Amino acid sequence: MTYEAAYRAKRAMPEDAVRLLRDGDTLVVPTGVAEPPTLLTALSAQRRSLHDVKVAQILPVRPYGYFDPDTTAHVRHVAYFFGGASRPGGQAGWVDFIPSYFSEMPPLIERGLMPADVVFSLASPMDAHGWFSLSLGADYTMAAIKRARAIVLEVNPHVPFANGNCHVHLSQVTALVESETPVFEVGLPQIGPVQQAIAGYVAEMIPDGATLQIGYGAIPDAVVMQLTDKRDLGVHTEMIGDGIMTLVEAGVVTNRRKNHLPGKMMATFALGSNKLYRFMDRNPALEMHPVDVTNDPYLAGRNDNLIAINATMQIDFLGQCGSESQGIKPYSGTGGQSDFVRAANRSQGGKAIIVLPSTAKDDTISRIAPVLSPGTHVSTSKNDINYVVTEYGVAQLRGQSAKARARALIAIAHPRFRDELSDAARQMRLL
Repeated sequence: MTYEAAYRAKRAMPEDAVRLLRDGDTLVVPTGVAEPPTLLTALSAQRRSLHDVKVAQILPVRPYGYFDPDTTAHVRHVAYFFGGASRPGGQAGWVDFIPSYFSEMPPLIERGLMPADVVFSLASPMDAHGWFSLSLGADYTMAAIKRARAIVLEVNPHVPFANGNCHVHLSQVTALVESETPVFEVGLPQIGPVQQAIAGYVAEMIPDGATLQIGYGAIPDAVVMQLTDKRDLGVHTEMIGDGIMTLVEAGVVTNRRKNHLPGKMMATFALGSNKLYRFMDRNPALEMHPVDVTNDPYLAGRNDNLIAINATMQIDFLGQCGSESQGIKPYSGTGGQSDFVRAANRSQGGKAIIVLPSTAKDDTISRIAPVLSPGTHVSTSKNDINYVVTEYGVAQLRGQSAKARARALIAIAHPRFRDELSDAARQMRLL
């Protein structure tokens, strides 16, 4: 049978593909824009016919019908990382959460510690050799495909065919659903003077020839805008976005001086515009790999001068970063922050940089605190912290004493809170 004939034999209507799910199954869906909207819409419509089905995913981008507290006995979301669609349910308690280092999710799935019975994923059209590309989210999905009983791909002509270990063969696929819905676009965040000031300090810390790990957000985008005078930067990251594409187009990113896979950018998922998705299509300078490759601290740390830029919401005097909750209320998830902080610490000349505005809620709360708010999830430990940057400067904490850390962090806090923070430090015998 030809690939074309085999393809036609596996085509299905969305509602028929959903019937491959069994009660009690865990359905694994890839990160962000790689989620298959036609399949998940059909699942939402049929959710009351199922019982105890879990949909496990990082960062859903659409609020599908199954995000419904009244039907969690039928289908419920299990978050690997909260996004706008899943956060309300997580904070209300009807969406569950599985904490994990992003890099360790594939082995957890492979060992059966995180279940994966069925996979639904967006995919590129099939090539002449019977292969599809899961270019938008290789992440943990490639591991789930090895483990799953059923694999359903939503084939969409707008999905790029990327290089790397992100390919699924037709022979592995249980069913195919076709759609032409444009891939979800994520716009650029708003950049203000605080973000620009933080980005200025960070840009000064990035030498020519450095390899970047940089994510989504106002501060990372502001950093990218200030790197146009750099030379021969490389990319080894978890997320590829429009900022990195812009640096490639400007000739700033060449990947020539990378130690690990020189000449190639590496990422595990994409988040951006249609222009970005077109840029990814068969681009020989880009490879999309599973997250246990991109985020492995040993592999990423093989790159000299690895610069890892990650954000936090609160930091205490010891340098503990609360990046994923507001006290006991979940907000995001562990993601790759810890992976890349450890990778940059391993790298020769590497710098793990944590960025945060000095205040929250219209300058009424200091994000630099004597201790983290009760219940805060610690994302980066005091033993891993290195550089901390606010709009008031840079604090280098790695190798420093508790007292030196407190002094350095107070110096980059908002001036309105420095006296208050100093009094607290004295009470804690840190000043």
